[in-house]
Amino acid sequence: MRQLTLMYFAWVREAVGLDEERIDLPAPDVTVRDLIGLLAARDGAYAEAFADPARLRAALDQRFVTLDSVIGEAKELALFPPVTGG
Repeated sequence: MRQLTLMYFAWVREAVGLDEERIDLPAPDVTVRDLIGLLAARDGAYAEAFADPARLRAALDQRFVTLDSVIGEAKELALFPPVTGG
């Protein structure tokens, strides 16, 4: 299995209690949405953070992607709420 670094920002980081972690990627064809579902099943903190995937944005190797994107050979996945300017 290949390792993937997960990075959490804003309220996602606060909910899971981590800035980042490394996980074993279950398969290269897993999507960001699939992985979010697996994370949500871990425990209550993850379930809270990932309860509504529509509230999340993602970046694979520092490039914005949709939640239906395949993780593939990416080394890093960042999960964060939508960013607003101001």
